[in-house]
Amino acid sequence: MSKIEDFFIASNSVNFVQEGLYDKVKPLINIVDAFSRVSYQSVYLIDYYRKDFLYVSDNPLFLCGRTAKEVKELGYTFYIKNVPEEEQKMLVEINRAGFQFFNLVNTADRNKCSISYDFHMLNEGKKILVNHKIVPILLTDDGKILIAMCVVSLSSHKSSGHIEIHIGDSSKYWKYSLDAHKWNEFEGIALKEEEKDVLRLSSEGLTMNEIADRMCKSKDSIKFYRRSLFEKLNVTNITEALAHAIVYKLF
Repeated sequence: MSKIEDFFIASNSVNFVQEGLYDKVKPLINIVDAFSRVSYQSVYLIDYYRKDFLYVSDNPLFLCGRTAKEVKELGYTFYIKNVPEEEQKMLVEINRAGFQFFNLVNTADRNKCSISYDFHMLNEGKKILVNHKIVPILLTDDGKILIAMCVVSLSSHKSSGHIEIHIGDSSKYWKYSLDAHKWNEFEGIALKEEEKDVLRLSSEGLTMNEIADRMCKSKDSIKFYRRSLFEKLNVTNITEALAHAIVYKLF
């Protein structure tokens, strides 16, 4: 079973905080709280100096039957209690590999990094597959993460893993292999204009017939664009395609 220390490792150890740095935290919490009230996703803030949760939104998706206050007080013990033990090991490896990658990034670009991965949580005895996206919010003067924001949503995948790092608007991204224990670089997905149009019109709630009319194409052409889209994004339906496209800013 994992320990809290497994998530707060030496490569991102924050042993000193510059005077006045925490003055920025209260308005930050207010902004994140406002965002969480208009989002279906769960949001929380991780404090790497105090090694706990700075803020937890009141959204039942992430809470596993607890209150936001209880989860905040538990901190990373919450994961140890609510993530299957075999996947706790995966989370520890992701944490280690993520910080190793982060520390190789140019200091000026570190606040543009984001990491995404999927794992199961035990919610009232049932396993649910969630996605975590973590971004740095506040860095120390030497480029370490002091505060990070995590956004939790239901995963669009069918299994855990799917570990990726993105840096700003770069077309490149990196996937982590749990088998080879290393990061591999990939080029971003390029969509045709017709595929982007299908995504945009689908996001408006239009049916395939309506999309065909709007694009002045046949229904068979729209089906072709959808199939091509699903293959490129490695998804099985338009809802998953939209979720993927929004996250990776494909349209």
